[in-house]
Amino acid sequence: MPRKLVIVESPAKAKKIGGYLGSDYVVDASVGHIRDLPTPSEMPADMKKGPYGKFAVDVDNGFDAYYVVDPDKRKKVAELKRLLKDSDELLLATDEDREGEAIAWHLLEVLKPKVPVRRMVFHEITKEAIVRAAQDTRELDTDLVDAQETRRILDRLYGYEVSPVLWRKIRQGLSAGRVQSVATRLVVQRERERMAFRSASYWDVEGDFAPQEAGQSFAARLSSVDGVRVATGRDFADSGELRASNVVHLDQSRATSIANAVAAATATVSSVQEKPYTRRPSAPFTTSTLQQEASRKLRLSSKNAMRVAQRLYENGYITYMRTDSTTLSESAMTAARAQASDMYGAEYITDTPRRYEKKAKGAQEAHEAIRPAGDRFRTPAQVAGELRGEDFSLYELIWKRTVASQMTDARGSTATVRLSVPVASSGVAEQVEFSASGTVITFRGFLAAYEEGRDAGDATDASEQERRLPQLTEGALLDVERAEADGHETSPPARYTEASLVKAMEERGIGRPSTYAATVGTIQDRGYVRTKGTALVPTWLAFAVTRLLEEHFPSLVDYDFTASMEEGLDLIASGDRGRVEWLNKFYFGATGQTVEGLREMVEHLGEIDAREISTIDLGDGMVVRVGRYGPYVEQVVPVGVDPATGEVTGEAPDPDAKPRRATIGDDVAPDEMSPEKARELLATADDDGRVLGKDPETGHDIIARAGRYGPYVTEVLPEEPAAEKPAKGKKKAAKTKPRTASLFKDMDLATIELDAALKLLSLPRVVGTVTEGDEATQVEITAQNGRYGPYLKKGTDSRSLVTEQQLFDITLEEAVAIYAEPKRRGRAATPPLKELGEDPVSGKPVVVKDGRFGPYVTDGESNATLRKDDDPESITPERGFELLAEKRAKGPTTRKRAVKKTAKKSTAKKSTAKKTTAKKSAAKSS
Repeated sequence: MPRKLVIVESPAKAKKIGGYLGSDYVVDASVGHIRDLPTPSEMPADMKKGPYGKFAVDVDNGFDAYYVVDPDKRKKVAELKRLLKDSDELLLATDEDREGEAIAWHLLEVLKPKVPVRRMVFHEITKEAIVRAAQDTRELDTDLVDAQETRRILDRLYGYEVSPVLWRKIRQGLSAGRVQSVATRLVVQRERERMAFRSASYWDVEGDFAPQEAGQSFAARLSSVDGVRVATGRDFADSGELRASNVVHLDQSRATSIANAVAAATATVSSVQEKPYTRRPSAPFTTSTLQQEASRKLRLSSKNAMRVAQRLYENGYITYMRTDSTTLSESAMTAARAQASDMYGAEYITDTPRRYEKKAKGAQEAHEAIRPAGDRFRTPAQVAGELRGEDFSLYELIWKRTVASQMTDARGSTATVRLSVPVASSGVAEQVEFSASGTVITFRGFLAAYEEGRDAGDATDASEQERRLPQLTEGALLDVERAEADGHETSPPARYTEASLVKAMEERGIGRPSTYAATVGTIQDRGYVRTKGTALVPTWLAFAVTRLLEEHFPSLVDYDFTASMEEGLDLIASGDRGRVEWLNKFYFGATGQTVEGLREMVEHLGEIDAREISTIDLGDGMVVRVGRYGPYVEQVVPVGVDPATGEVTGEAPDPDAKPRRATIGDDVAPDEMSPEKARELLATADDDGRVLGKDPETGHDIIARAGRYGPYVTEVLPEEPAAEKPAKGKKKAAKTKPRTASLFKDMDLATIELDAALKLLSLPRVVGTVTEGDEATQVEITAQNGRYGPYLKKGTDSRSLVTEQQLFDITLEEAVAIYAEPKRRGRAATPPLKELGEDPVSGKPVVVKDGRFGPYVTDGESNATLRKDDDPESITPERGFELLAEKRAKGPTTRKRAVKKTAKKSTAKKSTAKKTTAKKSAAKSS
């Protein structure tokens, strides 16, 4: 019998597809990419000296790339070659996007098949789709391969040329990236706007009005005074100044006078306007909109949302989750309309199918939108027994959005009422007007199934808030039940959340939706951005990096230029532009172009003042500097100003005077760092610290300081005399270190006193001594404060304490009782964190455990560490089985160092392959 080998990316997908294709097919997984560009240090010695030595790319000869098989994929490649020997045909079934096409090409280059090769593509993993894909195949799309290879080379050139500049001028270990640097700039620019923002105050009046005849009371706001509109928040610039000249800016006094006069008056309906209201459903999900909604509604990070979506796709629940298209197939529209009609009624679907064919700027592969898989969707109720937690919630979200997209508009009416009130008695106006709006939804339409969320900071249109007003006619009289002056402060621009950052990048055409999750994760992992709740807050390090790139590589972080690079990659993918021509223009530049090539930018950098680049001016003589060990605030004293008082003296400051500095803690966001805040930090945490007094036993000064990792107290040791140079062969005497202790969580740096500081410095405290073992050895039990909190220590056995105060209060008897209990952490005594059921491969029970290096899943034979975004408490059985499958596919890791070292010498050339023109011929042979 002929046998066909099908290669996909993931083990989970292989298992699912293998069950659909039958015994004539063998399905295996490459487990992602099998080879990549090596780092120069990993290249063979002879290659390091040649044209590939700098980038693993020969920039002078058509940007030819040198690829190597990843060390941990060599066993997998050998296994695929063995399977291929026994096969009559090879089907490359990787994802149908640029990356999937590139994976297929790399497999083709490494496996070098002598049997017919076909490209098998599908957008959902259902039996019908897989069987159809195995019969309806195509050739490898070399244009897509070129586009992905160009992207990989582009990112290598960008990172390897620009990152070393950051190392030299800011800090070692930093990285620059084509998309990550622009994403970081977006977050930094928003924080700059917040830092420059100056709040403005304004007042208005709110009242409750009730019809004199009959009707329910309603609230309305003051809209005009003597015919002139009242200023609202949108009338003020971020500088705090009033932008509009034809508005009334009310202060508290005038607003209060108007409110008092309105409370004693009678209002008259001056106008009633009513108009129909309609609202259309949102388009089905793309990768970007799915990440945004998952963030808003499910509190999933972009990375987590894509991980869950990947699992749903591989298990046949949804279609392919990396797509820019909002299009639904005919069968999908039919399925969505049928379910909407069955569940909500025939009146809830449109007469003809809704088509969403508008794509995002720079959209690439024309896949379908993300939707439930199959020609008839499974409802959330039907999959509730199979999916749990995040998997169920995301499936339900996708199902609702898809079904709602084929439903009718929400319909209703919007009414706006204006009320006229005489206020001549106020002494500040003659007539004022109040207004109120309300929307009544008479037919919910698609809202019966789904309503799109909003980003934080989005202005909510009042007309879209379902709110009823009483039936009113022009000229009707109303009693004033309440009238109060209401003060407001303008708000700074909202920080980006993951959802709004993804939206901003998509709108500007920066990057690709399939890479957004990785980009957002990268800028956090690199230390450029941290989270505060759901908001993304840039670090001071990000300010320094962004400034250097803006001043010396302006085009590389220009939003339009970055978007144009994506457009160039699109042209390569469509076959309308050559990859070599495009890379030449990017790297070497072109005659007459306004933007230099990357190589010229690096070569013509000129002098960069590292100190200036890492300095952010706060004003009033205060600056933030990004130092080697973190950010700190420094007072820069101008000539002729007394550094202590800030008074003008006309004399130059002492050039030998030590500048005042204070470390900035991670809890202080950049927009909170004003000159006033800087002075506060300098006052409470000067370099010399706040002297609390002298230790009566040693006579040493005890000081309190603010450090990068929090406030602490320490002692000031007298200066030691210069030590003589030790004799040859002898070690230099160790320098005495001062005692240091972190403040407890309930202690305040500004108020801590000497007695409390001395108690802290007395730690660790000896609680008592106990007898251990047959030899009656005396062992001390000590109470100590560590990185992870307070704990007891007896020899090598440590036990956590509940509160920091126990460090001083716990008795020996209480400590002995704690040690008498079973230890709650450690391999021997730690029970499983969660049970996941039997593994489908090994048939053994899978549990989640807490190990030395963090939580992991195990079936007793294989162990797989949980990823950063995997929550031990909420991890699903499917995710646990997936991690174990990936671990098994990689093979054992015993004696890794020795094997790697030997393999590097003996197999380097055999396991590497230059990209050559064989690509085209190989593709044709498929």
